[in-house]
Amino acid sequence: MRAIPSEFLAIDRKERARMPSLEVEARPVFERIHDFDDVVIPMTAEQAMLEASRCVQCPDPAPCTQACPAHNDIPSAMWLIEHGDFLEAAKIYRQTSSMPEICGRVCPQEQLCQGSCSHLKSFSSVLTGPLEAFVADFERRTVGVEIPLGKPLGKRVAIVGAGPSGLACAEQLVQRGYGVTIFDAKPAPGGLLTYGIPNFKLPKEVVFDRWSDLQKAGIEFIPNAFIGKDKTIDDLFTEGYQAVFIGVGVGIDAPMEVPGEDLLGVMKATEFLMRANVDPTLLPDGLRERPEVGGQVAVIGGGDTASDCLRTALRLGAAQVTCLYRRTEAQMPGGRHDRELAREEGAIYEFLTQPVRFIPGEGGKLAQIECIRMRLGEPDNSGRRRPIPVEGTNFLVAADTAILALGYWPDETIAKSTPNLDTHKWGLIVVDPETGQTSLPGVYAGGDAVTGPDLVVTAMLAGRKSAAAIDAYLTDKV
Repeated sequence: MRAIPSEFLAIDRKERARMPSLEVEARPVFERIHDFDDVVIPMTAEQAMLEASRCVQCPDPAPCTQACPAHNDIPSAMWLIEHGDFLEAAKIYRQTSSMPEICGRVCPQEQLCQGSCSHLKSFSSVLTGPLEAFVADFERRTVGVEIPLGKPLGKRVAIVGAGPSGLACAEQLVQRGYGVTIFDAKPAPGGLLTYGIPNFKLPKEVVFDRWSDLQKAGIEFIPNAFIGKDKTIDDLFTEGYQAVFIGVGVGIDAPMEVPGEDLLGVMKATEFLMRANVDPTLLPDGLRERPEVGGQVAVIGGGDTASDCLRTALRLGAAQVTCLYRRTEAQMPGGRHDRELAREEGAIYEFLTQPVRFIPGEGGKLAQIECIRMRLGEPDNSGRRRPIPVEGTNFLVAADTAILALGYWPDETIAKSTPNLDTHKWGLIVVDPETGQTSLPGVYAGGDAVTGPDLVVTAMLAGRKSAAAIDAYLTDKV
């Protein structure tokens, strides 16, 4: 049970609840649209203390803590921030999260902790995410971040994939005394954090600073190592690793399967975001040229990746950027805040619109997209109302570039190269949900490779869970 300081009891809860929120301050549109820098203006210490003071310290179990997948003790952190004890607040977050500086920026707080704040029904909710990022950044800036190391056990664990799940698993294992090596097919660590999320939403230095913490803790990174092609999971055991964690994500863009999808000018979201947002020296050969988008860009899809593509295309100089989505905005899976920023920056949304054909122009390059209007029918297996074509409503959209942001499929390379590794749903790895244990002894998995596309925080938690299970497995094995 969280102890509430006695002096708090003298403060009127209604008075706190009525205090206006500071809101998240962003750089002016005319400025931010011309660069890829962070759009958020960081809070000052005074602003952070004022915003945290709006927390009314709900009794346990606090709804924000329950709604946080990591179950961060948010009320205690708010109390510490209100009183200027930012370092202790940072410690609170690091007890339950391996990357608060990242989750505080990219988690959809409106759907999680912030969306569960007791203020929400009558006043603005407390800005829990930005405050989490604030104290983590303050800690790094003032005293630095050091991962405590466990006594060396002389045991080695291989991690396949340097995304949030793999990095979290590594962070937990070194604290237990294991030697850890991370293998990744890309030239740099971070996975989705580096290669999928644009700088204006998650600056690369935030990711690389956290990676630097892991390096200083002795974690080894082997880049350009495609496990399943360059070597197998069995090879890792042969090389002396005593357990393996697979956190490779889901890196295959879902196809649209309509005529003209292979035209010049039709791009997959992953390639587009990588080429536009990542330092070319950190990209694989063949992906180092910035994409040329032309004047008119269409982004097809409704998730966070679609928002990222819309905002990236605007920064690359497109005059008109339109999102084509087959349902209504109410059914969009992506975060509302990202859509608001995209609209501010000039993005247009066309709802109940389904592309059915990409049409070439001069030289065989994309020139138009044939679309059809949709209506919503009964709910499908996802619980969302099924989009149904409305006959006779076809129309054309001019486009120099179309970007497909339709979701992701798992890469089956590891599954096909690892005998007896159970998978389902086109290659997702089957695991024990409590431990990440796969069908193979000593092999664990977590993150999007298990769940399909999900949140950074859930991938991070899967890595932490598997680290504890790997520790128990190797301890029992002796």
